[in-house]
Amino acid sequence: MQTRNKILDDVSQLMTNAMGVAQGAREEAENAMKSMVDRWLADRDFVTREEFDAVRAMAQKAREENSALEARIATLEAKLEK
Repeated sequence: MQTRNKILDDVSQLMTNAMGVAQGAREEAENAMKSMVDRWLADRDFVTREEFDAVRAMAQKAREENSALEARIATLEAKLEK
């Protein structure tokens, strides 16, 4: 009976070690994949959210200024026609 417990203990220890190795391999794979994706994104000329929001705000301001200028031109043209 003592031998049987020893075999079960050894198998249990082997399985525990295998799970630890598998966990380590998973973490290594995750880190490698994240690093690869980060490098791929860095090689592309993607903009950050902050840069995108800043350019969008500038475009919105330009549209508003264009609308104001169009209204002003329309007013001046109307005055010239009189």
